[in-house]
Amino acid sequence: MLRRATLLLLLVAATLGGCSGPFRPQRPAWRTHAENACIAQRRVQPTEFIALANELEGPGICGLTKPFKVTALQGGAVSFNSTATLDCPMVAELESWVADTVQPAAQARFGQRVVRIDSMGSYACRGMNNQSGAQLSEHSFGNALDIGGFVLEDGRKITLVSDWWRGEEQTRAFLMDVHRGSCAHFSTVLSPGSNAFHYNHIHVDLAQHGRSRTICKPAPEETLPPPDQSPLVAMRNARPMAGEETDNDTTGRPPAAAFDGGDSLGPINAPDTPLPPRRYDPDDLTSTIRRR
Repeated sequence: MLRRATLLLLLVAATLGGCSGPFRPQRPAWRTHAENACIAQRRVQPTEFIALANELEGPGICGLTKPFKVTALQGGAVSFNSTATLDCPMVAELESWVADTVQPAAQARFGQRVVRIDSMGSYACRGMNNQSGAQLSEHSFGNALDIGGFVLEDGRKITLVSDWWRGEEQTRAFLMDVHRGSCAHFSTVLSPGSNAFHYNHIHVDLAQHGRSRTICKPAPEETLPPPDQSPLVAMRNARPMAGEETDNDTTGRPPAAAFDGGDSLGPINAPDTPLPPRRYDPDDLTSTIRRR
């Protein structure tokens, strides 16, 4: 009797499994539509740094219809530490984010640009927060990027794990500026302080949350104003134009300041009208010197 019941259960399970085949989960249609629309609108142009790759299919509903392999943004000016696999909308938004948020913040805080973004992950078929059994992450569709830090022109490295909480004032302010600006570009932004899983990176994605809702955690905070750019600092940070003299000039011409007491605009306290000739005074030593 027990054996017969067991066989019956196995038969029912096999029948249900056969029926469920045609109804397996499908990737949401809006994802493919978004990829195709982005490419049709030419929001991303393939270059030596952004290459269109073959379709990624599965496992399950993971994957991308038209993935891009990205090694750098901004025409190669801002590199990735490793190749990122992303969908077209994500690549396009990252380009805008770097131009509108990252570079202005770096220029204001440090007087120089960002030249590298250190990624901690792009496409990966996994659950949210790498938790088994959790809802699929936007990383599963190439619609997300984890950012661990930045590198400036002078080689200085800024990391989320070290500088978000304990960095110098302007370094922390830069990361806060980036976080705030990210919330204007992406539908999900999770930075250190949002939860325990994001203590060392900023997660950005373009998930559809419904009713144009944006998730931005932690709440953006006010930051210190950028450092005062005095004329001396501005001159030091300025890049010379073509043909402009610099302090390592090799033309052999001495600077104008060598002739006018240091003021390149002319002699210091130069009078507007010629001084009248001095009368000779035998008791005046200076007039005697001049007479000779």
